Amino acid sequence: MTPEQIEKFVDASAAALDLRLRPEHRDGVVRYFGLAADLAALLDAVPLAPHVEPAVQFMPVSPAAQSKASS
Repeated sequence: MTPEQIEKFVDASAAALDLRLRPEHRDGVVRYFGLAADLAALLDAVPLAPHVEPAVQFMPVSPAAQSKASS
């Protein structure tokens, strides 16, 4: 997404959700939405084979628990 598209999307989303986005917060919201869009583009660029399926359940593991399990 271009910066202009991101700004328009943030403004339209806020209006559609009846969110009052304060002017002093808008730049930060636009910046973080742009970051999220960039990360989504990275994931979207990864090719997946037809047989790849999503995990049934995701269980995050803390770094401390992971290091204990590997030792």
